[in-house]
Amino acid sequence: MVNEPTKRFEMTRVRRTANAFVSGFVKYGACPTEVHLLTTRGRTSGFLRTTPVSVLDSDRGRFLVAPYGVVDWVRNLRKDGFATLRRGGWIELVSVRELGAADAAPVLREYVNHPRALVVAPYFASPPEAPEESFEAEADLHPVFEIVRSTTVRI
Repeated sequence: MVNEPTKRFEMTRVRRTANAFVSGFVKYGACPTEVHLLTTRGRTSGFLRTTPVSVLDSDRGRFLVAPYGVVDWVRNLRKDGFATLRRGGWIELVSVRELGAADAAPVLREYVNHPRALVVAPYFASPPEAPEESFEAEADLHPVFEIVRSTTVRI
């Protein structure tokens, strides 16, 4: 474990601007292949909410990991269990299920052991080389959703 406390996520004006900037590139497919726009229905308002996310494609399946903790898109997904992923001219309708701590630990380790770790590593207490038990202990702080069913449509 790292002795430093983990960073706490805050949605600032700079982050909102960066998300809008990245979203523009993702809409046209000019971004890394794992970056998608996740659209969920607001759990209280019912309005559609969109945020850029990194989808983890691995030999275990496809996963959505919340590196910043239980944020709004996580709460919305927990309520509905479905969302859309957009990249370029493709929209994918997905159904998800949340993984338990034991199943999420290897996915979290794989998520942190990627170049994206430069951005998200401060939000994790466990470094990539930490034992799986430390990721299991951290699984409640970083929910993991498995994409169980998807349908892709061209727009």
